Amino acid sequence: MADLAVEATDAAVDPANWTCPAPLRDQPVVVMGHGGGGALSAELIEQVFAPAYGNALLAGMTDSAVLHLGGARLALSTDSYVVRPLFFPGGCLGDLAVNGTVNDLAMSGARPAYLSAAFVLEEGVELTVVERIARAMGAAAETAGVTIATGDTKVVESGHGDGVYVTTAGVGLVPDGVDIRPQRARPGDAVIVSGPIGLHGVAIMSVREGLEFGIEIASDTAPLAGLVADMLAVTRDIHVLRDPTRGGLGASLNEIARASGTGVRLRERAVPVPDEVANACGFLGLDPLYVANEGRLVAFVPRDEAEAVVAAMRAHPQGTGATLIGECVEEHPGMVVVATGLGGTRVVDLPLGEQLPRIC
Repeated sequence: MADLAVEATDAAVDPANWTCPAPLRDQPVVVMGHGGGGALSAELIEQVFAPAYGNALLAGMTDSAVLHLGGARLALSTDSYVVRPLFFPGGCLGDLAVNGTVNDLAMSGARPAYLSAAFVLEEGVELTVVERIARAMGAAAETAGVTIATGDTKVVESGHGDGVYVTTAGVGLVPDGVDIRPQRARPGDAVIVSGPIGLHGVAIMSVREGLEFGIEIASDTAPLAGLVADMLAVTRDIHVLRDPTRGGLGASLNEIARASGTGVRLRERAVPVPDEVANACGFLGLDPLYVANEGRLVAFVPRDEAEAVVAAMRAHPQGTGATLIGECVEEHPGMVVVATGLGGTRVVDLPLGEQLPRIC
């Protein structure tokens, strides 16, 4: 048995080196799990940022804040993008930075209008790389119907960055009569996802780790504001929208359940998981519900409006795979459960961190 013994090094047991650490509420340093969109991210926000500058607008903890300014209702959002690698099947850092902020605005029902873009460049990065990213951002903005109106550039010394980081902020107009936020989920709501899940996270993983699954898996990164506009044309009484990025569909549904104090029940066989994603996750021991997406949304709508909303979604290029996957219930408030194909039930908890860091 001696040859099977493994000596634990200091690095192996240092929590700061873990990707998804255990819930270390007394941990004195930032760990990768704090950026994963799960329980550790929530802990960081609740214990550090909210006390520092908390206010009524921030308390909603939505993807974008809805503001009243000069008689208009505006949605405001900001996000930083640190994806590795910079280029991946289906997209790159540039279109990700545009689509991500456009989608955060759309999740409040807003029509995105203007973005800002701030670059942090590492000394030594090739200018052709920066140009490719900038051109991708311009093309993505044109597709999404937004204007990149202002920006900033900073350069850090070699070894103090990771090539290119981008931060985008955006504003958009929220139509009258639209009130979309996680607190509005209520028992009886239908839960709809706009298409197959898990593609972005698996696409990033396949390139980063050099894995081949027999077929190229491309990211689903895409702007969703047009899809949301078509949904609102059916009914303005959409209760909740969320784009399940970091932490995947599982994290987003947990956040909605906890914010609204309701339960969520999914039907496992109804959740659209592509075969290539299912196979990759099975090979790697991952749960597709926690794999990141960049061109999908989950919606909570009144049950009597669900069929019409799904029909409108399927008529839009970004919603052809729209599927009703579950419902909001009174039972198990604040929890998400899945009815399995074998007739059992399992709990889908909020992940601690994320299965793969640096995916957006």
